[in-house]
Amino acid sequence: MEASAYIDEARDPLIIAEGWVKDGREVALATVVETWGSAPRPVGSHLVIDGEGNFQGSVSGGCVEGAVVTEAIDVIGTGKAKMLEFGVADETAWRVGLSCGGRIRVYVERLG
Repeated sequence: MEASAYIDEARDPLIIAEGWVKDGREVALATVVETWGSAPRPVGSHLVIDGEGNFQGSVSGGCVEGAVVTEAIDVIGTGKAKMLEFGVADETAWRVGLSCGGRIRVYVERLG
């Protein structure tokens, strides 16, 4: 892999998540666990979200991330992890930005 394919530590969502937890923030981590067809981010991509809706990283782009942030805040509140799926077969596909024919599955869990 080329060096440009790596993310620097200041923008690495996992390092950010660790720092936010150490700072006492309530934090959730969203991870792309499966993709089918055309997907904007590969499996293993992360989005870290705090209880106030601040986030770093990316699991898709467009409105999918807004939906993931909303679900992550619920996960922080309940402590119950969720598996989310977004895709062209979903009636909300166009609304959340997956009109390209792909589907993604995102696992959201509370940290700390």
